[in-house]
Amino acid sequence: MNDDLQKRIQAALANPQNMGELTGADAVGTVGNADCGEMLRLWVKFKEQNGKKVIDRATFQSFGCETAIAVASLATELIRGKTAEEALALKTEELAGELGPLPPMKIHCAQLVEGALRSALEPEKVEDKPASPAKAPTLLDSFSRPKDGTVKLTFLDEEK
Repeated sequence: MNDDLQKRIQAALANPQNMGELTGADAVGTVGNADCGEMLRLWVKFKEQNGKKVIDRATFQSFGCETAIAVASLATELIRGKTAEEALALKTEELAGELGPLPPMKIHCAQLVEGALRSALEPEKVEDKPASPAKAPTLLDSFSRPKDGTVKLTFLDEEK
């Protein structure tokens, strides 16, 4: 990884945005990558704006490398004000935002964020998602929950 990218990642990590649970989220997506052991959970809250349902706020928790955390931080800012369809239309490389192009060995970090976004915003789920309980489950809860629990864990396809 080049020094310039490392500096941009460190800058994003120095002041990460939207880290942590989002109580009362309208949608939650969780993904994991079995090859590298990283996991990411993304919470999304919507609001009505000009007759459209747009993303008001998004937050995340990550068990992953610095690049995954930096991309998640930037992506949660990037999707604010977008409809679910607009957010889902963003390409993997766009989610990395001001980090710029990621080297091949770090693309999976942006794919992790994209996977969590897709898990949370699947078109059939956005409209029918029940309201979240007062306290949303944490990423750690998903590790200890039985396999027949309500958390959907999506593993990323390595062929992207």
